[in-house]
Amino acid sequence: MWHLSSNTLLARVGGHTKGASYRSFLHNVNTIGEADAVRIVRFEYSCMVQTHDFIKEHQIDCDARRLETIDIVYDQGQWNQAQESVALMRKLMGHDDLAAKYTFRDASETMKGFLAPGAIGSISYEAGSLNAYRLVIGILRLALAKGLNLQCNTPAMSISSEERGRWSVRTPRGVISSERLILATNGYTAQLYPKLLGVIVPLRGFVTAQRPGKAMAHTGLSTTYSFIYRGGYEYMIPQPKGAKFAGDIIIGGGLTKTADEGLNEYGNTDDTGLNDEVIEYLKSSTEKYFGGNWGDDHPEGRIRKAWSGVMGFSGDGFPLVGPIPAEEGLYIAAAFQGHGMVNCFLCAKALTRILTGENGEELDSWFPMAYRMSESRLATKFLSKIH
Repeated sequence: MWHLSSNTLLARVGGHTKGASYRSFLHNVNTIGEADAVRIVRFEYSCMVQTHDFIKEHQIDCDARRLETIDIVYDQGQWNQAQESVALMRKLMGHDDLAAKYTFRDASETMKGFLAPGAIGSISYEAGSLNAYRLVIGILRLALAKGLNLQCNTPAMSISSEERGRWSVRTPRGVISSERLILATNGYTAQLYPKLLGVIVPLRGFVTAQRPGKAMAHTGLSTTYSFIYRGGYEYMIPQPKGAKFAGDIIIGGGLTKTADEGLNEYGNTDDTGLNDEVIEYLKSSTEKYFGGNWGDDHPEGRIRKAWSGVMGFSGDGFPLVGPIPAEEGLYIAAAFQGHGMVNCFLCAKALTRILTGENGEELDSWFPMAYRMSESRLATKFLSKIH
C-alpha cells in the first residue's frame, strides 16, 4: 500500500510545460559535459511530450494543450547567447532532433506576429500548458483507484529510522511505518530531513491571473510567452478557449525587480502571504510588454487573483533523485529549480525504475547522471540560483 500525506505540495502552479533548454545548455556543457547536457535537453522535451500523452491517454480534464511558445528577448547578451547555444545544440544533436528545433525571429517579425514592441527578437519552439492543480487531482483519482491511501490535511511532522531498514512518519493522526520512504516535498524537504538544510533551499515565487486589456484578443492568445531581459524573465500562459476564465493571462516572475533582487524570498516557506512589490510589478508588466496592444483595463480590474508558492533549489542547479546515501530505504525526488513541469513526471518514472531494481543501461540512456543523488551532492550547499 502506498501512502501519501498532504505536504506533497504544488508550488506556484503556473502550468507551463516548457523546457527552454537552450537557456541552460551552455552552462551544462561547461559543468557536466556534452553527453549529459544533451541528455537533459532530450529529457526535458520528452517529459513535456510524455506528460501531455499521459493526460490524453487517461482523459484528464486539465485544460492541456500542446502549442508553440515564444521567448521575447530584450537584451543583446541574452540574444547572442541563445544563438550560440542553439548552434551548439544542433551540432551535437543534429538539426532533425525535435528537442533542438528552435526558430529565431527579428524585431519586426516579433512585433507583427506576437504583439510585443521593443524586442531585439524572439525564439519559438514546441511547448505546452495545462492546469497543474486539475492535473494533480486527475492523477490522484487514478492512484486512488489503484489502492492509494491518501491522508488529506495530514502533514508529515517528522521522520525517523528507529530500527534499521524501517522508517516512521509522524503525523497529527498517527504514525505511518514503511520499509521505503520517498521524500517528494521539494522546498520543504530539509524540515523533514535536516541533513539537506542548505542543500535544498526554498524560494517563494509569485503568480498573478490578469483579465486581458480591451485591445487584446478576447479568445486568448494562441501561444505562451516568456519575456527575457538581463538578469531575469517573466513567463505568461494565456488561458485557452473552454477554460473557466478563457482569455485570462497567467503571468509570474518579477523577483529580480524587488529592491533586494528577491533575496528576502529565499528560505521563505509561507505561501499564505504575498510580496506586494512583486505583485505590483507583475500587474504593470503586461501593459509594459504589450504596449498599445493592451488597451484599457477590464472594467472589473486587471488582477483577478494573485498567489505565491514555494519552490526548491539545489546547490548545483539540478534535481535530486534516487536513494539518499547511507540511509537504507530512504529516497528523494526534489529540488526542481522552479522547472518541475518538464522534470517531475520523468523523475518520478526514473525513481520508480530505481525502486524496482531497473537501474541499468536503459535508465542511463535517458536519465541525466547530473540528477542522481550522491554523497558529493549531499554535501553541495546552495549559494545562489544557477539556471
